[in-house]
Amino acid sequence: MRWRYLLVVAALALAAPQAAFARGVFDPTTEFQQHDWVSIHLGGLNLSITKAVAYLMIGTVLTILLGLFTMRSRLAVLPGRRQTIGEAIYEIAQTQVAEQGLPTKAIGRWFPYVATLMLFIWTVNIIGFIPLPLTGERWHGVPTWGIYAATSSLSVTLALALLTFVFTHVEGIRWNGPVRYFKSWVPEAPKPLLALIVPLEVLGQFMRLISLSVRLFANMLAGHILILTFIGLLFILQNIVLAVFVIPLGALFYVFEVVIVVSIQAFIFAALSAIYIGSAIEPEH
Repeated sequence: MRWRYLLVVAALALAAPQAAFARGVFDPTTEFQQHDWVSIHLGGLNLSITKAVAYLMIGTVLTILLGLFTMRSRLAVLPGRRQTIGEAIYEIAQTQVAEQGLPTKAIGRWFPYVATLMLFIWTVNIIGFIPLPLTGERWHGVPTWGIYAATSSLSVTLALALLTFVFTHVEGIRWNGPVRYFKSWVPEAPKPLLALIVPLEVLGQFMRLISLSVRLFANMLAGHILILTFIGLLFILQNIVLAVFVIPLGALFYVFEVVIVVSIQAFIFAALSAIYIGSAIEPEH
């Protein structure tokens, strides 16, 4: 019965005069445009401070503080909340990420990287759902508040993926030597098929880079666009009755992104990074 009432309200809202549909203009994609806040250009290299850079700086500081807060607590027989959170984070990073993807001989060297990667991406993702006055826009001189995820920028996720991509092949060469490592890319197959298989194997290595960067970028971008779209409907239609329908849906997507997507994407990125580095250290063939 509740769903019927909700549908009736939504139908009445959509049946409002057509003039209401033309009153507001809202484009959620403009929220992801990057503008230079502090212009820094070195030749053809643009190192300007943008909204994404500002969020990454905040994420970096908060990641360091979160690590110090959770991992520097004094151990107790009956752990408090701080120690419990720290142990839970360490357990996930150790057993579910590092030990599942890295060989035993490489865990000591690469556990700090994959653990930091997981914690950093989670922190940056979660900041993206906290309203902050960093939209770059002002209303009567006052900065407007909004949500924005730095990981919804492909350049950010590509930079993170490039780190894993470079470390993967550096470690593969370091542990196996260049000849043995690159030879491991070539599977056992009849020689006539190698001309087809080898380019596909090389392409597969670069597809890892695309897979890592695009997966995180697409999930965070889609989540924010959905939330902003539901909010934007109120401004586009300018019909308060519609709020009964769009606000609960927007809140539902918001909770889903914060509770599930944020953590899953950070975990997957770190886990895949560990798997890629581990497979380079100990190739299958």
